[in-house]
Amino acid sequence: MVALTENAQNKRLTIQTVEIAPNTTAIRSLDWDRDRFDIEFGLQNGTTYNSYLIKGDRIALVDTSHTKFRHLYLETLKKLVNPKAIDYIIVSHTEPDHSGLVEDVLQLAPRATVLASKVALQFLENLVHDPFSKRIVKSGDRVDLGQGHEIEFVSAPNLHWPDTIFSYDRKTQILFTCDAFGMHYCSDDTFDVNLEAIEPDFRFYYDCLMGPNARSLLNAMKKMNELGNIKIIANGHGPLLYHHLGILRECYQGWSQRQAKTETIVGMFYVSDYGYSDRIAQAISQGVQKTGVGVEIMDLTTAEIQEIQELAGRSSGIIVGMPPTANAAAQAAISALLGVVKDKQVIGFFECYGGDDEPIDPLRRRFVDLGVKEAFPAIRIKETPSPVTYQLCEEAGTDLGQMLVRERNIKQIKSIDINLEKALGRISSGLYIITANKNGVQGAMLASWVAQASLQPLGFTVSVAKDRAIDSLLQVGDKFVLNVLEEGNYQELKKHFLKRLLPGADRFAGVRTQTAKNGSPILTDALAYMECEVKSSMECSDHWLLYCTVTDGRVSKPDGLTAVRHRKVGNYY
Repeated sequence: MVALTENAQNKRLTIQTVEIAPNTTAIRSLDWDRDRFDIEFGLQNGTTYNSYLIKGDRIALVDTSHTKFRHLYLETLKKLVNPKAIDYIIVSHTEPDHSGLVEDVLQLAPRATVLASKVALQFLENLVHDPFSKRIVKSGDRVDLGQGHEIEFVSAPNLHWPDTIFSYDRKTQILFTCDAFGMHYCSDDTFDVNLEAIEPDFRFYYDCLMGPNARSLLNAMKKMNELGNIKIIANGHGPLLYHHLGILRECYQGWSQRQAKTETIVGMFYVSDYGYSDRIAQAISQGVQKTGVGVEIMDLTTAEIQEIQELAGRSSGIIVGMPPTANAAAQAAISALLGVVKDKQVIGFFECYGGDDEPIDPLRRRFVDLGVKEAFPAIRIKETPSPVTYQLCEEAGTDLGQMLVRERNIKQIKSIDINLEKALGRISSGLYIITANKNGVQGAMLASWVAQASLQPLGFTVSVAKDRAIDSLLQVGDKFVLNVLEEGNYQELKKHFLKRLLPGADRFAGVRTQTAKNGSPILTDALAYMECEVKSSMECSDHWLLYCTVTDGRVSKPDGLTAVRHRKVGNYY
């Protein structure tokens, strides 16, 4: 094992090289301090970008790294091999954190042939400024490196980009999967030695990036089973899967089967441009999934017309990202969508850097004239997206999902025995408002399920519904303020924070606030406040139960009493 380190703008960057099998070396770029990724979801444990070198009679490099590792990665590669001797560069997919150094490697290895899917090569031709040798590969294609290292390719589109391929080395029985089976978890452990430590990040990564493509995952896993024995899954992020490979494969299978069987589905249709539209689509999808609604993503330029119409036909909701007007395939796909939409469906639109895109309003009218209902105001993004933009998109997705499950939830409420619901409603609770500020994104929610849980340290638990927009601001490590409402003086605050707002609206407009030490808003009219930090989280069906510690606090009226809520029933708020 060899490790190289540098400090870039106070961010620790490390390279680790490990021989994971005969003639096979993992080159792991460890990004210890990265706290945001891709669709702007928070990271608690950094991340890694994994690349692999296979040496037979011929040499293949599987993926590269993020551009922030340019110097470290290229110097490491030169120590492992003479770059001019590299015969193949396998590009699993072209997202910049894996393909960011392809052009640099090609300059060092000018005779290398790039092996990738058709869609990936189309993108690389625009990324790499000089001509290069290339070959399209698809499921069943093989490349013989000699000494028993025969690489077989598996097409795995939409995991989580439309151009993904897996690569399987028949000698070492290693499957290289790039994003699939990965996790944002940075440690010196090359492999999955500590299942308990990595399991939360493995599941969180699946939910954020893989879940919307559950059907594509099931198809890919079916092809994986046909390859034969797999000893190691060499992923693109986090520890490689070996010690607990069977367990983690079963997790993916089970999660994907449940997701694919979700009763309510939203079809997400847009043109993947390897830029902001992908992140916008993922952020909206994340919001939809909070409500228990499934999402399936489809690229308008690479999917077949019958695939687009099949997904649209069984979707309760449709989300459309504006395609370029000059893209004939995308325009044909839009026409196909218009031909199958139904008046009971709901729809949403987004536009990102729309200079060459189909205008929203004419297309919107064509859909609305067919009887579909808009779930949220069209999202129009003309500037570089910020965390606030992604929060707006997530809230829009949540609004759409809630619209779809409203009738189902009413049926579930009515199905509970009336005596049971009245008995459960006799559990009383205080009234509180949680306020948070994270990377410029502010949020708030009325909370009543709050209870002290520890004395050393001072701590309490709070239950947060999964479909609350503030959920993304209350991850482990996040800080917030718990505002205690006062008996006899809470109606205005309660009324304000119960109002439904349009996505992106200012939740604190018209409310008097101060700023806490941790940056979150304090409600000036609250009886008391406490500055808090989320320490752990437990999944409880449709809620998250958060254990939080208290770091500071103050009471504005020593004789004031906490507002208490008495419910008549216990099966809804």
